Amino acid sequence: MNKADLLQRIIDTLSFDLDVAQRAAQTAYEAATAEENIAENKYDTLGLEASYLATGQARRMEEIRQARAAFQQLVLRDYDPARGIQISNLVTLEAENGSCQRLFLGPEGAGLKIGQGEQLVTVITPRSPLGQRLLGKGEDDEVSLDLGAKHQSFVVIEVS
Repeated sequence: MNKADLLQRIIDTLSFDLDVAQRAAQTAYEAATAEENIAENKYDTLGLEASYLATGQARRMEEIRQARAAFQQLVLRDYDPARGIQISNLVTLEAENGSCQRLFLGPEGAGLKIGQGEQLVTVITPRSPLGQRLLGKGEDDEVSLDLGAKHQSFVVIEVS
């Protein structure tokens, strides 16, 4: 999968997620404002809980909308060894145990997974611990990070 196809699949996935979040927010809003959910006493909190849910869904919807906009505006750049890994690079890492993972360094949408099996690509951002360590690195460079008591080490196998 090339980067242009990957970018379009990320935008499509975020659009789908936004649609799902919009429907969930609308459902929560309707529950919060439904006449049958008006509190009858101080212990009746169904309407209040639904309003909290609607607020959370609205926030999630805005996060997805912003992520989608960031990807729609993203200019894909080829890997430049002089600059090292930057946003819009597709990176393949090999762990100490020999397993490989493909990562797309994006502006938003951390944790989004596109594809399956060996074609699986995970979106990370420069704000993540791994993303921070990858910036400026090149092919064959080693990247290490400590997450709690767990030490992980990777080698950059390929960048595009």
